[in-house]
Amino acid sequence: MDVRTPPRIDSSAGLALMLGSALSNQTGAAIGALAFPVLGPVGVVAVRQWIAGIVLLAVGRPPLRSFTRREWRPVLGLAGVFAAMNVSLYTAIDRIGLGLAVTLEFLGPLGVALAGALTATPRGARRRATVACAVLAAVGVLVLTRPQPTTDHVGVAFGLLAALCWAGYILLNRTLGRRLPGVVGSAAAGTVSALVYVPIGIAVLVAHPPTPLALACAAVAGVLSSVVPFLGDLLALRRVPAHLFGVVMSVHPVFAAAIGALVLHQSLLLPDVLAILLIVGANVGVVLITL
Repeated sequence: MDVRTPPRIDSSAGLALMLGSALSNQTGAAIGALAFPVLGPVGVVAVRQWIAGIVLLAVGRPPLRSFTRREWRPVLGLAGVFAAMNVSLYTAIDRIGLGLAVTLEFLGPLGVALAGALTATPRGARRRATVACAVLAAVGVLVLTRPQPTTDHVGVAFGLLAALCWAGYILLNRTLGRRLPGVVGSAAAGTVSALVYVPIGIAVLVAHPPTPLALACAAVAGVLSSVVPFLGDLLALRRVPAHLFGVVMSVHPVFAAAIGALVLHQSLLLPDVLAILLIVGANVGVVLITL
C-alpha cells in the first residue's frame, strides 16, 4: 500500500455503530420506564447513574486528585448537567411518553446546531435556509406543545429542561475537550454525578422498596442508555465525518417513537408524528447547510 495514501474512513462501520447506539439508547430508556411504577423516574435514574459512573471511571480513569480548579469547574458543571438531564428526561417520559419526551430533548442539540450555523453562515441563500430550518423546528415544537385537554404541561416543561441540559452538555464537553485529554473530562463528570446520586438513590429505594425485576430494568437502562451509547459514539466519531454524525443523530426521536409504541404501547397522534418529522428534518437541513 502507498504510504502516501490516507487511510480510508470506514463510514459503513461508523454508521452501523451510530444506529446501534441510538437503538440501544432508546431501548434502554423504554426498559427503564418499565420500572417507573416501582422505583419512579428518580430511582431508575439513580441506578443508571451508578452504572454509568462505574463504567466511565473504569474506561476513562480520570486523575481526579491532579485536576486544577480551572479543570474542576467544567467537570462539576457537566456533572450537574448529567444529573439534571437524565432525571428531567425520565420524568418527561413518565408523563408524556418516550417519543414526545425524546423529541423535545432533541431540541437541545438542534438549537446548538442552529446557533452555530447562523453564526458561521454569511447572509445569503444558506442563511435563509438556516432560518427556514429554525422555522420548521419551531412549528414542530408548537404542534407538540399545542394545548389539549390531555396536555401534561409539567411533562412538556421537563422535556424542554432536558433539551436545555443537552445543549449545556454539548457546550461543556467542548470546554472539557480543550482542557482535558480524551474522555477524561466526561469520565470525571460521570463519576461525580454517580456520587451525587448515592444518597438520593438510597433515599428513594428505602421509600420505594425495589423488586428484583425493577432493579434489573434500571440496570439494563444504565447499560443500554449510558454505557453502550458512550462507547458506540466514541468509536463512531473515529470512523465518520462530523456532519454524518449530526445527521444520524436525527434518528433518536424516530426510534424513540417507534420503541415507545412497541415496548410501552404509547401511541402518537398524526399531528405529533408530523411534528417529530419536522424537527428531524430541521436538524438534517442544518447539518447539510453547514457542509
